[in-house]
Amino acid sequence: MDVGETAERCLALELAGTIRHDGNGGVADDLSGPQGLTAWVRGRAGLFDGVVDARGFTADEQAVSAVVSVREAVRALFARAVSPTLPSKADAHRLISCDDALERINTAARRVPTSPQLAWPTEALPFLQTVSPHAPPDPQLALCAALARSAIDFLTGPQCKQLRACTAPRCVRYFLKGHARQEFCKPSCSNRARAARHYQRHRPPSSP
Repeated sequence: MDVGETAERCLALELAGTIRHDGNGGVADDLSGPQGLTAWVRGRAGLFDGVVDARGFTADEQAVSAVVSVREAVRALFARAVSPTLPSKADAHRLISCDDALERINTAARRVPTSPQLAWPTEALPFLQTVSPHAPPDPQLALCAALARSAIDFLTGPQCKQLRACTAPRCVRYFLKGHARQEFCKPSCSNRARAARHYQRHRPPSSP
């Protein structure tokens, strides 16, 4: 199951997925500049629960730096969550400490006060909204708070037990394990891993 294919999409998982394999043996960063962050946020407007005006959001360099800082914390905590198996290869060599990650997440989450509100549209089921009870917060703070709270909800919820790091060659994704036999985030990664194992079994012996 790919990050973007989960039945209930999660901002924290999607944030972690902004670091990905670039198709050429390297790693791409979808948040490498203001334009990338702007597109990423606007493309997920429905996930921000009214706390962030995602459709009207425009990033600057400061916003990119702030969101990347939260992403570093999320990925460090994801690495801890999948332990003792190996974390994503994208940043396993430079993960921040769990203490620093927790401090970043909790600091970001508490910077914007919110309260739960019940919404019940006509001819629809009731649902919970989270809204700011005061003046609209700074967009950057609201964005980072929403991302941090998504990480908190995910890491303390039942889905966290299904979190895995894909071990296929060149893949750097985290994903939710959908069934007992699933080892990789998507079929293409399973095929690539199978091909790599076949090559290792059948490659000619190295010359002395």
